[in-house]
Amino acid sequence: MSGPPERALAHVRALGVAGVVPPVVAGSSVTVSFHPDRLLADGSTVAQRLAAEGVYRSQFETGISNGGLTAFPGGDRDVWERRMFGGAYGALAAGRPVYGALNLAGFADGGSPRFGSCFLRLDPAVSARASFSHGDSVTEPTVVGTLDTFAGIWAALLAEVASTGAALGLAAASPGEWVEALTGPRTGPGRSLDDYVEAQIHGPLELGGAVQAVVADPSFAGTPTGALLSGLAPRLEYHQGFVLAPDAFPAALRTALTPRVAASVADRFAVPVLNAEVVGRAARAVVRDPGSWARFGSPAEVLQELKYVWHILVLRGGPA
Repeated sequence: MSGPPERALAHVRALGVAGVVPPVVAGSSVTVSFHPDRLLADGSTVAQRLAAEGVYRSQFETGISNGGLTAFPGGDRDVWERRMFGGAYGALAAGRPVYGALNLAGFADGGSPRFGSCFLRLDPAVSARASFSHGDSVTEPTVVGTLDTFAGIWAALLAEVASTGAALGLAAASPGEWVEALTGPRTGPGRSLDDYVEAQIHGPLELGGAVQAVVADPSFAGTPTGALLSGLAPRLEYHQGFVLAPDAFPAALRTALTPRVAASVADRFAVPVLNAEVVGRAARAVVRDPGSWARFGSPAEVLQELKYVWHILVLRGGPA
């Protein structure tokens, strides 16, 4: 165990709890969500970079995120990674872990749709080099582990059901019923923006060997982005997608400005409903022509509102 990934895994393994966990844990895939049409600093899109390099990189290298932009020395992500992984990565930028979610419930929209309209479904074998936490890293979780020390996370999920009646977006009257629901058949979306088991994948995430399938939003079918996605993995699949009319965006779910931004996007691109592809067009337009969006704030503020538009699409959108 000489490299940073091995040291990081050993650190988290020691913090976890060994014990028997159900087969559903080992049999579940990690999903890594992303917006394929967002722009990188060089003007290329995420999908173009993935197609060119064949490697999924962390925010420390890409400089973009569908969460907070704190991946720099001394930034929040740097601080929590030092704590979570025992300082294993030091000051490195390249080679940091990438983030996803363990899709225990097998939701069609992946384990953490907050972070993108598409996702990579990883081979379950990749979980052997992943660490996990009960909750997102930004919350500074204390219940962590690896696949062989997952018992503490499993116990925390059952305790969550006992106290709140739900976990991972699944409601149940008891932990036993929740486990039964977890392993039952499921085809629809989980719409779980905040409730997931986060996965941190250590070591290179090379698309050729680690990814079973790309699961895309159907709004990208027949587009150049869709064509790029089809070449990233052995399989390209589509989930049900999310569409919502602009007048159906409520102010209460995010900010009072979000419905106005949603209406402006629909008007600008002359569409009756919003979907992932249209929101991506808007995000690129904000970067390329920020002045035309200035009435909603700075480019960073408008892009944040577009993230909220995506969140509401996930929460309230109907199938495409």
